[in-house]
Amino acid sequence: MAKAKLNSEFIATVAGDITVFNYDGGTREYLSSSVEYLPVGVGIPANSCTDAPGESKEDFALCRTADFTAWEYVVDHRGETVYSTKTGEAVIISATGDYPEGTTRLAPATPYDIWNGSEWVTDTEAQHAAGVEVAEQQKAALLAEAQTTISLWQTELQLGIISDEDKASLIAWMKYIKAVQAVDTSKAPDISWPDKPE
Repeated sequence: MAKAKLNSEFIATVAGDITVFNYDGGTREYLSSSVEYLPVGVGIPANSCTDAPGESKEDFALCRTADFTAWEYVVDHRGETVYSTKTGEAVIISATGDYPEGTTRLAPATPYDIWNGSEWVTDTEAQHAAGVEVAEQQKAALLAEAQTTISLWQTELQLGIISDEDKASLIAWMKYIKAVQAVDTSKAPDISWPDKPE
């Protein structure tokens, strides 16, 4: 088959085959090459050109320049995980180019880390407040469980029909409840919870 000849607007002046290099219409990234047959008066397909891209390079994507006149290497971090300097949330990069603004490759060590411009710093007050809240919830759960455990024995005691064994268990659980109530949750996370009775 004859080779197509193009004018300055990439319209065929002589019919034939031509190799074109296709790129993404949005990102301008190189996709593939193809051989196209062009009749006279027909131009090359949209989002393609006749000049070949260079060799691929690791960590770079081959893209058309913004004016579509040449190929360029664009930094490619796609698939990497970075962290928002505002929220600390992980972000997976999905587009070519430099790292997104407001992100860092450094992962925060705790959910209470704050970005100070160059590194993550733990907000110890927020961390402690969260620990206290968790301890308060733990305390409430332990007390609720203990109350459920002793409710039948309390009823038996009021009716005067409690056995000596159940009375001993009730006393042990009441001591446990007092010990749990005495726990100072403001010392979180350094809390030693009392052992439950047998």
